Amino acid sequence: MTRVNHTGDTHLGYRQYHRPERREDFLEAFRQVATDAIEDDVDAVVHAGDLFHDRRPDLGDILGALSVLRTLDDAGIPVLAVVGNHEAKRSAQWLDLYESLGLATRLGPEPVVVGDTAFYGLDFVPRARREEFEPAFEPHDADHAALVTHGLFEPFDFGEWDAREILDASDVAFDGLLLGDNHDPGTAEVDGTWVTYCGSTERASAAEREDRGYNLVTFDDEVDIRRRGIDTREFVYVDIELAEGEGTERVRDRIEQYDVADAVVVVTIEGDGDPVAPADVEEVALDRGALVTRVTDHREFAEETEREVSFADPDDAVRERVRELGLSDAARDIDETVRASDVADSNVDEAVQQRVAELVDAGDAGTFASADPEEAGTGVEANDSTDPGEVETGDSADGTDVEADGGDDDAEAVASTDGSDGDASLEDYL
Repeated sequence: MTRVNHTGDTHLGYRQYHRPERREDFLEAFRQVATDAIEDDVDAVVHAGDLFHDRRPDLGDILGALSVLRTLDDAGIPVLAVVGNHEAKRSAQWLDLYESLGLATRLGPEPVVVGDTAFYGLDFVPRARREEFEPAFEPHDADHAALVTHGLFEPFDFGEWDAREILDASDVAFDGLLLGDNHDPGTAEVDGTWVTYCGSTERASAAEREDRGYNLVTFDDEVDIRRRGIDTREFVYVDIELAEGEGTERVRDRIEQYDVADAVVVVTIEGDGDPVAPADVEEVALDRGALVTRVTDHREFAEETEREVSFADPDDAVRERVRELGLSDAARDIDETVRASDVADSNVDEAVQQRVAELVDAGDAGTFASADPEEAGTGVEANDSTDPGEVETGDSADGTDVEADGGDDDAEAVASTDGSDGDASLEDYL
């Protein structure tokens, strides 16, 4: 029998909402996974990618991860991991650094046997490399086998790569696929193989309403997958439908019904009521001790011809700045693609490449000509709603956080996901 904590998408270093408290929250969540692993005396911790939020983490984040890994090492619990799309670099991976220190093992095509289970790894594979992908996993003599990888897989609704393409092409019969990338947990069976997402350990987006946690997976006569929750900073969701004549006071009354001290408060407004100023709502929650407040008003007001830009309207602020830059139609189009609500973080680079190709194929040279800032304003429309998530230049309208440099992150992943060349120095990691 082999028991492992299956975790992933810890996103260490994410300073969500520009608050240092949120960055510490992500590290604390990872610490809880390690503490549980020691208390439960598991055989290993399996990390399914995106240990870090960014491929260039701060020194404090690097040392924070190091402290958790050392805690597990002191307890004799190995850490087996793969590289996710957020952290992938052209040169040596951060995971390679921890492996060189004896604190982690980067999984690959050769089996790493823990107990009676052989573990294999597959780093995030960009869509451009999937058609030519051919797995070459080495054989094993263990009773069970599991593949750890990072990506969005079918049969889940959000999947963009059929898990059968890996399972059917592999010479190794896997009992389970332990996955990362999707931040909500989920489990399904595919042709006798259990396919499971552990979910993220902290909310990287206000849209992630489910409680955070990880999976406890046991390989024995059968595969047993159980969900374990962890304590994270509370997100208070206040969903309000305003009746005709109701406005800010009604929203205020609803917020006052909740204990919002130290919480992230997410207010969503719908209905036929009066216009509500987001700044007024934010002030109410902050006065009651909330750490952060975000307001989304899904309503439209036809008489509204001008809209004041505030910190509550990050998308408007970005669009105003883009207009002032006098960028070409193509550049503004690509900017909208990066921040589109229907583009997942891991797909930003591919979506941008596809949009550029479409613009080039269209053959309109004027599309790439710089615009007069005074005239460009009519070419950029505002979203219908304010994002409840990050006050970032790249937040999407549905609450899914897309960083301004997300395209670059994924370009790195496209450039190389097979890691180091084997002879890396510390400079290669920095």
